[in-house]
Amino acid sequence: MELLKEFIEFFLHLDTHLSAAIQAYGVWTYLLLFLIIFCETGLVVTPILPGDSLLFAAGALAAGSSLNIVWLAVLLSVAAVLGDAVNYAIGHFMGPKVFSREDRRFLKKEYLDRTHQFYEKYGGKTIIIARFVPIVRTFAPFVAGVGSMTYWRFASYNVIGGVAWVTICLFAGYAFGNLPIVKKNFTLVILAIIFISLLPGLIEFLRQRQQHSAPEKVKGYE
Repeated sequence: MELLKEFIEFFLHLDTHLSAAIQAYGVWTYLLLFLIIFCETGLVVTPILPGDSLLFAAGALAAGSSLNIVWLAVLLSVAAVLGDAVNYAIGHFMGPKVFSREDRRFLKKEYLDRTHQFYEKYGGKTIIIARFVPIVRTFAPFVAGVGSMTYWRFASYNVIGGVAWVTICLFAGYAFGNLPIVKKNFTLVILAIIFISLLPGLIEFLRQRQQHSAPEKVKGYE
């Protein structure tokens, strides 16, 4: 429980902790940010690492000349693209092995085939949009690999989505992070970023739930 409290406190005061890291580690802060973004996008076991909020905070500090915005944009775009590429490779390597085992009751080969068909049809849009949804962006490239989405298609959308995500979040922080109202209410801004980024997934969840429950209501009425 104490660890959870510390994590939440770190999450809500990213600007303070990032400033402390810059003072303590100097130029090595770039490597720290690179590793966080890489792990958040590249490893399915670390989806709770900060993404959008971290980029926004880094952009805000760059506006105050604590970090170089160009270096951030280049390095963190590379981290995001490499992360998804590694995640895809892990999914592509593990998928066939997991789904080919006869003792898997719920992980059937037909599910793998359906995943492949889905990503061939909608994969590009999914990979790009998923970049802006926490947790989903960690699993989307893994599932694309499991479903054997054609790699050149995945790679092209990976680059587009990764660069767009990093630059939009970074430059949003660079443009607005130094405003007095934002600096005084940075925790509220971080919470707003988290809420907005989770909103599309929440809306889609409620929409799917409503669709599934609709036939049951009709049947009960009849």
